[in-house]
Amino acid sequence: MKSYFKHLLKKYFLYYYIKERFHPSVQIKQRELYLNYRAALKNGDLPKLEETGFRVFSQFEEDGKLLFLFSLLGMNKPIFIEFGSDDGVNSNSANLFFHFAWNGLFLDGNAKAIERGKRFFSKYPHPHFIAPKFKQTFITAENINKLISEAGFGGEIGFLSIDIDGNDYWVWKAIDVVSPQVVMIETHVEFGKRDLIVPYDPNYFYPGKHPLYHGASPVAMIKLASKKGYRLVGANDRGFNLIFLRNDLLVNEIPTVSVDDILNHPSHKDHDKLFDEIKDWEYIQE
Repeated sequence: MKSYFKHLLKKYFLYYYIKERFHPSVQIKQRELYLNYRAALKNGDLPKLEETGFRVFSQFEEDGKLLFLFSLLGMNKPIFIEFGSDDGVNSNSANLFFHFAWNGLFLDGNAKAIERGKRFFSKYPHPHFIAPKFKQTFITAENINKLISEAGFGGEIGFLSIDIDGNDYWVWKAIDVVSPQVVMIETHVEFGKRDLIVPYDPNYFYPGKHPLYHGASPVAMIKLASKKGYRLVGANDRGFNLIFLRNDLLVNEIPTVSVDDILNHPSHKDHDKLFDEIKDWEYIQE
C-alpha cells in the first residue's frame, strides 16, 4: 500500500511541476525579462551573465543565461539544434520552444527517449508554434552534417547544444552546415585546467571503459571554439556546460572570460581525485 501511495504522490508532483512550467505567469515574467534586458542593452546597464541564471526546463540554470544572451541578440534566428537531448524535455532548448516559439531539432540515440519526447511535445502543443523535429540516431563526426541537412536546417541558427557523453569535441569540430550564434557544449571539469582530448572513437558508447574517459577538457574545448570562430562567455554554475558566443556578436557588450572564471565551483576541489583513475590513459592535444 505504501508503494501505491508513493506512486500517486510522485504522479501528483510531476503533474503540477509540469503544469507550473506552462503557467502563463512563467511566460509573462520571461518576456518582461526580455524587454528589461533589451532596455538595459540600450542604456549600457547590463548585468553580468553569471547573475542571470534560472531553471524552467534546463537541468541547471542554463535557461536564464540563454534567455539573457538571446534577449541581447534579439532572438532574430529562433532555431535550435540539440543533440544528446534525451527526450528534449529537461533540455537547454525546451524553454526557448515553449515560451518563445523557437523551432528546432532534437537528436538522440535513445529510441525510448525520443518517443517519450514526441509524446510530451504533442501533449503540450501550442496552436501557433511549429513542433520541433525528433530524430533517433547514433551521432558521429562522419554523419552529423548529413543529419542536420536532411532535417532541413542549414546556415545561421540561434543555438546549438551538444551533450552526447562521448565524442562531443569531435562532433562539434566536424559541424560546418550551420553557423550558430550561441553554442553550449559539455566538457569534463574533472580534467581540470589540463589541455586534454580523448581520442576519437566512432563506435564509442557511454560509459565505455570508464564513465569519465571521453570528451575534452574546458581548455581544449576553448581552443577548438577559437579555431571555429567562437569565444567563451560563461558556463553553468558548475562549470561543465560551456557557453560560447560567435566572435562577430556582442563584442562590446559581453566580455570574454577565461577558464579560471568558470572553474571555481566548490565541488571542483575533489575532481582531481576522480581524474587520478584515468590520468595515465591516452590523450591528445590539438
